[in-house]
Amino acid sequence: MAEVPSTHYVKSDDVYIAYQVFGEGSLDLIFVPGFVSNIEAMWQSPNRSRFFRRLASFCRVIIFDKRGTGMSDRSSQIFTLEQRMHDVQSILNEVGSERAALFGISEGGPMSLLYAATYPERTSALVLYGAYAKRSWSTDYPFGWKDATWNNVLDNIEHYWGTPQGISVTMWAPSIASDPRAAEGLASYFRASASPGAAAAIMKMNREIDVRHILPATRVPTLVLHRTAERVIDVEHARYMAQRIPGAKLVELPGEDHMAWFGDQDSILDEVEQFLTGRRHAHEPERVLATVLFVDIAGSTALAATLGDNSWRELLETFYARVREVLQQYRGREINTSGDGLLATFDGPARAVRCASAIRDTVRSLHLEVRCGVHTGECELVGNDIAGIAVHTGARVASIAPPSEVLVSQTVRDLVAGSGLVLEEYGTYTLKGVPNEWRLFRAAN
Repeated sequence: MAEVPSTHYVKSDDVYIAYQVFGEGSLDLIFVPGFVSNIEAMWQSPNRSRFFRRLASFCRVIIFDKRGTGMSDRSSQIFTLEQRMHDVQSILNEVGSERAALFGISEGGPMSLLYAATYPERTSALVLYGAYAKRSWSTDYPFGWKDATWNNVLDNIEHYWGTPQGISVTMWAPSIASDPRAAEGLASYFRASASPGAAAAIMKMNREIDVRHILPATRVPTLVLHRTAERVIDVEHARYMAQRIPGAKLVELPGEDHMAWFGDQDSILDEVEQFLTGRRHAHEPERVLATVLFVDIAGSTALAATLGDNSWRELLETFYARVREVLQQYRGREINTSGDGLLATFDGPARAVRCASAIRDTVRSLHLEVRCGVHTGECELVGNDIAGIAVHTGARVASIAPPSEVLVSQTVRDLVAGSGLVLEEYGTYTLKGVPNEWRLFRAAN
């Protein structure tokens, strides 16, 4: 499935609910979103897009925006589990699904539990990820949020909604918290998904959720998934549910991201596929020969401390804008960014070296110095990311480069013979975590 699915609407009571259907699998799966969502903005994120395309490889997937969020009607800020259960029923009826698996994520978990217990004849299976039966603390439920946490979260929504601070990126997706571009992308997605008032209303409703009493009445095949170190919903919530749902399977996974599409999403999807289909996805990573370029700002920590958060953020935005202009000129492909650097790939090593030199020269006008490392090797394609020893090698080469220098491996030097590039011997080094010694070369200015 390459194209973005079309959005449709179904009327449920007095509101219109937006939904999409995609995938060719024989099993119907309705994905019940967490906190807030936007089924059209979702496809703009490579992480979310990859997650749902993988689901579609073994299911007919039905996704929707809950009333009051995303593309669905926002005529009311009163949302009950009963209303949402009726919305799911309306969508399934509209698409002709007589029986479906429910995949409830985070806040989508309690409603999915209620639906599965109420309509077992229409529920083939139940999958819960990062979910809970009760969100708030009580003497008999000690791992819920206490009032101080609730008040802090609601205050953040009121004053900072739509910013990385307002959505607490360090809680929801700590793996991207140090990447300003990724954090802003997540903030933008939340802005498209709900207004501050709707977000606050949903959180206040979550505060009151308690479906513990229906756990023993949930008699459909149930898989409970949870990352053990995540910071939003304690793993004890998952253990509590799994102990009380008859026959439930609990799988605890490593990781600290609450949002399933950040971090190792394949470990989650592998478990879901195995549970629903009885078979596990055969991973055959695609490998290609590529040239990797690592660009890091020299002295970034000290510079950030000197400038302060706001000025440093503005400087980083300008830095990335300049670097991307140069990448485009040399047909480089940006892979990801860190707090103070960037990884890109090229299908030709000579262009990668020239691009590195151009980046170094371009950012001097910002009073920045960069260190660059270039290496060519076999890379493993992992969704929109890359992995493998060649990536580690390129990173280690960059770590050795002094400020305002471009270092390349001998592999690159050998491949660019005849290109006119001048590469001077720099020395032989042991690269941490990379076998053998490596001759490195410096790109002449």
